[in-house]
Amino acid sequence: MDAIIFLALLVIVIIFFKRFSNVVFFIAICDIFLRILTFIKYNTVKEIKTFITKYFPENIPAIIGKYAKDDLYTILVWTYVVIMAIFLFYVVRIFIKRKKI
Repeated sequence: MDAIIFLALLVIVIIFFKRFSNVVFFIAICDIFLRILTFIKYNTVKEIKTFITKYFPENIPAIIGKYAKDDLYTILVWTYVVIMAIFLFYVVRIFIKRKKI
């Protein structure tokens, strides 16, 4: 179910924004959000931990690992790593541009 929701949101972003950079930022935003929830899950009370564990995966590679195995998993995770490297490039580029102003 989590993969369907993520893919549906990804399709919506692609349809409305139509720029590769927006897709990269969307994937990074989702992953950062899931990682923040994972931190909260491991550092709060049992009720919140149970809720987060039930409804949210830990990160995007966890979603990939849940639905893909072997070679497909490897390809998708490397694609994820490349997208995150592109995200890092965009963030550094924005940081450098703002530094000059």
